[in-house]
Amino acid sequence: MRRSMGFATQGLITLAPLLIVVAAIDPFTENGFARWVTDGMSLPPNTAAPVYRLFATEHQAARAAGAVSLALLAAFGLSFVADVQSGYEKIWGLSAPSWRGLWRQAVWLGALTAYVGLSVESGDLLRHGLGASVERIALLGVSGLLFFWWGQRFLLGGRVGWLALLPGALVTIVGLGGLRIFSWLVFDPMVVSNAEAYGAVGIVVVVECWLIGVGFVFFGGGLAGRLFVEARQRRRERAAVGPNPEES
Repeated sequence: MRRSMGFATQGLITLAPLLIVVAAIDPFTENGFARWVTDGMSLPPNTAAPVYRLFATEHQAARAAGAVSLALLAAFGLSFVADVQSGYEKIWGLSAPSWRGLWRQAVWLGALTAYVGLSVESGDLLRHGLGASVERIALLGVSGLLFFWWGQRFLLGGRVGWLALLPGALVTIVGLGGLRIFSWLVFDPMVVSNAEAYGAVGIVVVVECWLIGVGFVFFGGGLAGRLFVEARQRRRERAAVGPNPEES
């Protein structure tokens, strides 16, 4: 939970400004970063209005940002990736890599931005009918599984095998799907009530709570994957040793 709260804080302070600029120059997303947030939280159009108003000013300012501003925001975003990398290393009991591996953080940040953009644009391209919804779920499931599977392996510098990382990637993508359902049930009414009671501050609190949930899924999925691998190894060791004579 502590790392999840740090994930949310880093995401709001260092990653969100970068995504705001990227979303502002995205030709496929009309409402910019607000569209990205409401899609991730599964908010319906009638509830998303306060979120759109919150990020309206940021969207206009982001369109005026140049290449230098984008580069600076990307540099700040690396601290967010470093926190994610540190969490994965703690889960697997690995030491921190040398500074020569910093390029991995930059590549992973670019891949994360592309993955988030793909997730939102899939909703714009496939938004009509049951068939489109099923197609989008399949697309998000496959792309998310590949991203989190590759992302753990890449940030850990290949020090953990592909097979060992697969359960964690599966748990992560299932957890994100569950978070979407939770957001629809809980955060949807909270956005309306907090907007009426506290204004923009109330919306920020809801977004921060959602980011804590995302961080919990990130690290919880990786931890569940390692626990699964260790349990499987213990079963194999017991099977190799054979039954204990005292137990029989």
